[in-house]
Amino acid sequence: MTTYTAINLIKHHQGGHVDPSIFEVVEKTIPEVAPGQILVKQSYMSLDPAMFGWMTPDMNSYIPPVALGDVMRSSGIGEVTVSNHPDFTAGDRVMGMMGWQEYYLGDGKGLNKVTADLPDESILSVFALPGLTATQGLFNVGKPQKGETLIVTGAAGSVGSIVGQLAKADGLRVIGVVGSQEKADWIVNELGFDAAINYKSDDLAEQLAKAAPDGIDVFFENTGGPIQNMIIDKMNAHGRVVVCGLISDYHSDTPAPGPSWLNVIKRRITIQGFTMPDHFHKVPELLEKLTPYVMTGKIKHRTHVLEGIESAIDGLNLFATGGNKGKLVVKL
Repeated sequence: MTTYTAINLIKHHQGGHVDPSIFEVVEKTIPEVAPGQILVKQSYMSLDPAMFGWMTPDMNSYIPPVALGDVMRSSGIGEVTVSNHPDFTAGDRVMGMMGWQEYYLGDGKGLNKVTADLPDESILSVFALPGLTATQGLFNVGKPQKGETLIVTGAAGSVGSIVGQLAKADGLRVIGVVGSQEKADWIVNELGFDAAINYKSDDLAEQLAKAAPDGIDVFFENTGGPIQNMIIDKMNAHGRVVVCGLISDYHSDTPAPGPSWLNVIKRRITIQGFTMPDHFHKVPELLEKLTPYVMTGKIKHRTHVLEGIESAIDGLNLFATGGNKGKLVVKL
């Protein structure tokens, strides 16, 4: 085979349903590998909610948007097939930002070797962006303490499920907010969460009061939505809010109003937004922190696998519908 498939972003995403016309599927010739470069054959690509921001023209963000005509940005995992780089050899497993393409050519910058004896889809589900984001956000921003209560929205998602399990392993009471009874059952019965709340219920305030009788100390926010204000109302003094994502606002022209500043003042709440690109230099130490939890069986996951590179286009819409069960990845 001398060619491979890639998908370029050719129009900006305008919100709402992802229109396939914003992408262009192209065939490219497998390139020659120059000195200092490596060629990687990707096996799996990751789909993440952050992509909705990357597809807009917004330059006032934590990372520049994908330029029109460029390969769509994503993290992935694969095998080095050709190496003219002293730090890599053919056969090395690597993960990093490689984009929506079957082959990746680069200088190795930003790629990390994978040594854990786990399948590729498991590595991408746990040790790539989801696990790194959960580890950085929980431990270095949320600063949880044993005996505290943590609530995480999007609790059945790739980041939220890991956040909850890490917190539970460290002795916290953990509450997860999800969008279906199936997901509620999964995080409680399989992952060990103490309680689950379906945000589509009519009695959210009552459920929250029952799940957090001693208030909430750490709020790991992935979704936004009406329950956000109720959670802030239940925060204890000196609570910490980790704002990681707001998937409910990614498809809206007008973001929902945030919680009252009065609660922030009265309870001396610390609120911090964070994104992983600020912390990519910490990847080795974050992996060192996360790995023991995974290898001792304290972190479980499930992966929602889509087949074929073009499935990534419609796959993005699963984030809006909540139709994915577990970490969304694309098998190439």
